[in-house]
Amino acid sequence: MATILEPGEIEAAASSPPFLYRPPNNLFTLRALGLERLAEGHPLADYLHLVAGLCHVQQQLMDDPPVTERPDLERLRVCQQHGLPPFAADSRVREEDWVPWLTALLQRYQAPASGAVEQALSRLRHAGVGQLKAWAIALVSGQYALLPAALVPFLGAALQAAWSHWLLTTPELTLKPGDSLSQCPACGSPAMAGVIRHRGKYNGLRYLVCSLCACEWHVVRVKCVYCEQSKGLEYVSLDNDHHAANQAPLRAEVCPGCRSYLKLLYLENDAEAEALSTDLTSLMLDMRLEQEGYQRLAPNLLFAPGSN
Repeated sequence: MATILEPGEIEAAASSPPFLYRPPNNLFTLRALGLERLAEGHPLADYLHLVAGLCHVQQQLMDDPPVTERPDLERLRVCQQHGLPPFAADSRVREEDWVPWLTALLQRYQAPASGAVEQALSRLRHAGVGQLKAWAIALVSGQYALLPAALVPFLGAALQAAWSHWLLTTPELTLKPGDSLSQCPACGSPAMAGVIRHRGKYNGLRYLVCSLCACEWHVVRVKCVYCEQSKGLEYVSLDNDHHAANQAPLRAEVCPGCRSYLKLLYLENDAEAEALSTDLTSLMLDMRLEQEGYQRLAPNLLFAPGSN
């Protein structure tokens, strides 16, 4: 089985690249800074600043968790014995251990002066646990029509914080690839985007970034992560990024076979790029590809399609 390797173990694994990386402990601070940097002059600046504020609260939750439960070792053992994601989102979201994370986020978040935002927060605060779980199930399963779009960023932020905390605070995990290339080995959620690394021994390798827990796992390049074919793949970038096509820091890998695409961040062209913030600031690329008949299968849990 492939395992999550810590820095010392990564150096020792000289014969092959590490399969997995955990997210950094300051993940949400990095996301907030990326959003604040990219918001300047952006048409969605207000929304990007709102999400940046949520990311700062997510980091507060990571640094000062609302609950300090111990991992269920028997559950982890069974999952690893059967090669299942130990934090499987489709089952764990039906439980209640993530709800305190939403409660804490709603308490700590300082909302901007916006009636729509306050209305969304009030709706979450007054919802029963059953309703919250129903909305969360819809969100992690990609059924956006089953929950109000205004609730998505707040609910998604709480879920991300909870799952990233569980991933980062559970030692000695043994994980294996998911049923598909795009499936997170830790929680079973779909990838949000891919990152092409540019430093060290593993320069040029592609890692996919989980939309929920932010785990990163290695997937070979020039292969569609959805249908696994390589024939005819194209790489499309934004028209206004002022880079040559082969030097654009963000490119979509477009598959003509299954008519889908995945965004890729090339860190050699932008060392500060971060998946979630780059994704939210490149929605024009999604609109263009949708118009051309391609489907996006990679969710961003802080954005409801069609809500902006």
